[in-house]
Amino acid sequence: MTSTLHRTDRATALAAAADRIRHHVLDMGEVQGQGYVGQGLGLADVLAVVYRDVARLRPEDPDWPDRDRVLLSMGHYAIALYAALAEAGTLSVEELETYGSDDSRLPMSGMSSYTPGMEISGGSLGHGLGVAVGMALGLRHQGRDARVINLMSDGELDEGSTWEAAMAAAHHRLGRLLCVVDMNGLQADGPTRGVLRTEPVQDKWAAFGWRTVRCDGNDIPALLEAFDSVPAEDGRPAVVICDTRIARGVDFLESREKSHFIRIDEHEWELAREALRSAAAQERN
Repeated sequence: MTSTLHRTDRATALAAAADRIRHHVLDMGEVQGQGYVGQGLGLADVLAVVYRDVARLRPEDPDWPDRDRVLLSMGHYAIALYAALAEAGTLSVEELETYGSDDSRLPMSGMSSYTPGMEISGGSLGHGLGVAVGMALGLRHQGRDARVINLMSDGELDEGSTWEAAMAAAHHRLGRLLCVVDMNGLQADGPTRGVLRTEPVQDKWAAFGWRTVRCDGNDIPALLEAFDSVPAEDGRPAVVICDTRIARGVDFLESREKSHFIRIDEHEWELAREALRSAAAQERN
């Protein structure tokens, strides 16, 4: 078991990493004046833990054969993943300034053919977990012990393909497959609960044969405890269900009614940074 002291030390370092990820997201969003900024801010804590603590990676060698595969099923979260890749060292912070620009390696929707460290081209929701199942089977056949970590949104729980893949993963006992679900409660068509009721989410995953844990996805100690509780094994796949707050850390964006795709006025970017600095200071105190 991880000691409490060790976990506290990890949490402190990861909180700083999550704060940098959030600032990277704002910097990229300002390049275009709009984007999926809310998702990037909301998922920053999860990404800090995944990229700095959970996944086995070599940032300088994103094609290392024995790396863990981190899949971004929801391609519109690319702004968040680029920020995490910069924090991990796969991308330079300077390259983030090209986000969404002509000839950039950082398109607004994630594409594996462009970006180092981007394992799949996410787009139509509900495909990532199926690809992850295939990757996990392939790695097993190759005799590799790499883990496959599939990042997905709660909106993807509406898709039948997600549950077909979940059933297949349990059937094939893909214990080195980990799914991480961002439960931010919002889809393009409105609040998730109004589009298609998916609760009780944890019970459903368990019924499909998965090891399950649910936590506050904006609480790093809680995230560490959750991920530590589902190590890779030879038996059942695991899912970490993360309840997050869209636009976490920027109060005036958190409260906006329409925050799936955010347009931010020119003067508001610095206000957003000030809000992040204030939130980070409060958490340190």
